[in-house]
Amino acid sequence: MSLFKRFGFYLFGVCLGLIFVAYFFKEKRAEFCYLPNCRTLKTIRTQDTLSFSPSVQSLIDNKKILEENIDSILTYGSVNFTKSKIDRSDVSSFEVCNTYYIDGYVNKQPVELVVYNCKFSAEIQKLNRIASQ
Repeated sequence: MSLFKRFGFYLFGVCLGLIFVAYFFKEKRAEFCYLPNCRTLKTIRTQDTLSFSPSVQSLIDNKKILEENIDSILTYGSVNFTKSKIDRSDVSSFEVCNTYYIDGYVNKQPVELVVYNCKFSAEIQKLNRIASQ
């Protein structure tokens, strides 16, 4: 078999493989969170229950903030790990909750979410407006 024929068979196999990969994996929306900020936000977003404290719920009810704004902060925000209170012990208890401070923007205004993140649930505790500099 000549080298030209071998190269043709190789290209045919590569094309079939590319079609296979493109067809079966086109709708897969994978998110690769390797950095601590991304992992923390994804963990909060994917909790079994995500609830709001009464003060945050009143802001939502009075339409001062929308749930979409909170979702946006939990997707694109920046976790302030220096202010956050994180339990780094090896004890994995159901009652151990970490407190995260997440910086983001609502209507181009800087805000800070305070989130209690437990094993199976997360609660948005406060929404603090940050004074512009």
